[in-house]
Amino acid sequence: MAKKILVAFDESENSKRAVNFVGTHVAPDAEVTLFNVLLDTQALCDMESPELTPYFKSEQHAFCNLEDKKKQVVREAMEAARRSLIECGFAADKVHVKSVVREKGVARDIIKQAQEGRFDLVVLGKRGLSGIKEFFMGSISQKVVSGAKDISVLVVD
Repeated sequence: MAKKILVAFDESENSKRAVNFVGTHVAPDAEVTLFNVLLDTQALCDMESPELTPYFKSEQHAFCNLEDKKKQVVREAMEAARRSLIECGFAADKVHVKSVVREKGVARDIIKQAQEGRFDLVVLGKRGLSGIKEFFMGSISQKVVSGAKDISVLVVD
């Protein structure tokens, strides 16, 4: 079984199911990293350009507060997931939490992290898209499965 596991996590119920799957089906001697890709919204919060529409200028502060709250929710959910894995028997020093700001796209950033970190397995939840939406737009899980090379990917339904 895999000894080094990357769990893509975004505080959704699907990613929580992925964590639960790891907690109940993976040997607790594995090293697990909960990995989140944050959207880069800081540039919008720092903009002071006169070309901004008056509506955006008036709502910029509210938008930035909402983004800060979202980041806090993700941090808290990741810590809860970490505690859950520890309660399942994983050693605290082998359960890591990592967030990065999106560079190329969520799926490509997950794949990049998996390759750079030399993970044996990537685990992620399946997104609940309808068949037609998934066909046209694709999903992150679908993109990771098709883009990962030399890394096993497990999609939890």
